[in-house]
Amino acid sequence: MKLSIITPDKLAFEGEVTSVTVPGTSGSFQILKDHAAIVSTLEDGKVIVKSSTEELVITIKGGVVEAKDNNIIILAEGIVQN
Repeated sequence: MKLSIITPDKLAFEGEVTSVTVPGTSGSFQILKDHAAIVSTLEDGKVIVKSSTEELVITIKGGVVEAKDNNIIILAEGIVQN
């Protein structure tokens, strides 16, 4: 799957992933390969990105996620620097 995390300032992440866990408004949920098309609002929280070789955690300040045809786009209001 291809994941893009975009903020108003920059492209924060782009790459191939095996799963993504996002902080949905009604609770966290995971997106895997061939997930049904979805659009959801996001709360402040952690986006957990897993690829075949690593796991990356990016903390966002709310936003929207769209998943369709194994392409995931997260439009985040901002990224919290750790």
